[in-house]
Formats: sequence, C-alpha cells, structure tokens
Amino acid sequence: MSWTPRRRVLLVGLLALLAGPLLPTTGTWLTGLIWNRGQQLCDLPVPGLLDSCASVRQDVFVLPVAAVLIVTVVALVALWFGAAWCLRPVGDLAEPIGHLGPQNLGHRIRPRGRDELARLGRAIDEMMERVSAGYEGQRRFAANASHELRTPLAVQRTLIEVGMARSLTAEQLELLTSQLLETNERNERLIEGLLALSDCDQGLRSRTPQRLDEIVGSVLTGYQDRARDAAVTIDTHLAPRVVVGERVLLERLVTNLVENGIKYNRRGGSLSVTVGGTPALSVVNTGQPVPAEAVAGLFEPFRRLAQDRTSHGGGAGLGLTIARSITQAHDGIIAARPAEHGGLRVDVELPAPP
Repeated sequence: MSWTPRRRVLLVGLLALLAGPLLPTTGTWLTGLIWNRGQQLCDLPVPGLLDSCASVRQDVFVLPVAAVLIVTVVALVALWFGAAWCLRPVGDLAEPIGHLGPQNLGHRIRPRGRDELARLGRAIDEMMERVSAGYEGQRRFAANASHELRTPLAVQRTLIEVGMARSLTAEQLELLTSQLLETNERNERLIEGLLALSDCDQGLRSRTPQRLDEIVGSVLTGYQDRARDAAVTIDTHLAPRVVVGERVLLERLVTNLVENGIKYNRRGGSLSVTVGGTPALSVVNTGQPVPAEAVAGLFEPFRRLAQDRTSHGGGAGLGLTIARSITQAHDGIIAARPAEHGGLRVDVELPAPP
C-alpha cells in the first residue's frame, strides 16, 4: 500500500484524535509520578532533606504546570514531524517540476496512481503540452515570417544587381523599377500584416458599442471598384447589429474577409455578405473548391490553399490569421467551411452588448 497524501493526513489526524484525550491523563500521570518519587525521596533519613521537602510541598502547584509544558512540547514536536511527513510527497514533486522550462519542453512528470498529487502531475503535463505547442507555433511563425521576407528581398537584390551590371534601355528600366516597386509593396503589406497581428494579440484598448452593419457597409463601398474589376458581384443583407469592441479592428476584420472573398473568387462569381443575429457576420464567395480538411489550416500564418495563391493578388497569407486574432480579442468565434458551390464560407459570432 502506497502512502498517498490523503492517507498520510488521515493517519496523522487519527493519531491526533486519539492523543487528544490522553494529554490530560498523561499530564496527571506525570505529575503523580513526580510527586510519588518526591515523597519517596522525602521519606529518606537524610539531614536537611525535610526542610526541602516542606518547601516543595508549599510549591506543589508547579508540578502540574511543568508536566503540561512537557506534554505540550512533545505534542508540538510530534505534530511538526507529522506535518513534514504528510507534505513529503509535495517536496518529492518539486524536483521533476524544476526540470520544466523552455530548454526542456519535452520533459514530462508522468505520475502514477489516482491520488491528488497524481492528478496535479497530469495537469502539469497537460499544461506543458499546451506551452510546448504554443512555443512550437511561435517558432514556426518566426521561421515562416523570415522565409516570407527573405524571398522578396532576394528578388530585390537580383533586380538591383541586374540593373547595375549593364546599361538598360528606357523600356527595360521602366520594367525593372515597376518590379522593384511591386516587390517593395509586398514587403510593406507583409510588415503591415505582422504589425496588425501583433496589435490584435495585445487585446482591446477600449470596448464601445459599434454598429456592425454600418461598418460592413462602409467597407463594401470602398471595394466596389475592385469587385467590378474582378467581375465579382457583391450581394449584401445588412440587418442592424450592435457589437462591443474597437471600430478600427472591426473594420480590419471585415476588410480582410471581403478582400479575401474578392481576391480568391472567380471571374463572374459572387460575394455574399450578411450581417444578422447568429452569426453576426457571414461572408461567402464562389471561388475554387476548398477541401474540408484544408479549411482549418487556412487560419494559420502564411498558409495558402494552393501554390497559385502565393502570387495571386500579392497576399501575404495573414488575412484569416488576423481575422481570427481580432475575433478572439472581441471574445467571439470565427469558423469556416467549404461553400455549397465552391469557395469558402466564413462565419463570425460576436457577443451582443449586455
């Protein structure tokens, strides 16, 4: 039988209950023992001993006090060692916990049994799984961001070296500068996306009631020309809807969803934007078919459905990632699924004001 913390506490408590009634008895017995020994000593025929015994008899009340003090000290010492014995498993758990850290994210306690400390150890292991997944996600994000930045920088360097290596005609120089400008704009969009993602992860600075239908209408007005150029028809169903949050972030959320809905659509397709109760916002486009197993990955940073999406529209692959971060900052839920006739349907649930 293993001595779990609960069994240790029960045993110490039982001993304390049994020892409680014995303390007065022990004090009385100890006092009687001292008194009897003193009486036997006083009966000895020793000169001068009678006077000392008479003095002791006058101060006889000192004996019970001394006995109680002795018993109390013994009881406190016993309780001290009993508490240390009960808490010993906690001390044994401190050493494996001390090995956990960023340098050793794979270390696990893996406790045995079903007692309280075993449940605590399993909870710590589960926490470390989440920490390890978050740390790995951050490292993967940094690696992907570095790759996304390195590619356009390499293109810029190549274009500059080509321009410096030989003299260019006016037409070639115009083509070179346009490619440099396009690459630079891509870098700006990527950096802007990273900054926006960082701002969203810091949470909301203020929470005020906002008309979501008005925000969506304003964003759609700014994208009418782009939708017309892409031959995409925008259908709107905007019911009055009030949410609590920051207007700038909500505008960015709607902008990202509308921009993706137009960018990854087909010519002659449609984009349906609905504002209502549940979900608060729904955006559906008619782009290429999206496999159901690939939908969750689209919310990951720099994740695109296919290789042709890398350069399609110059996106940085952060649109849905930023949308998810904004939704979470507003205590909402964002979900996506393949649309009925191809493309993607994105639903955003936002809490209503109290």
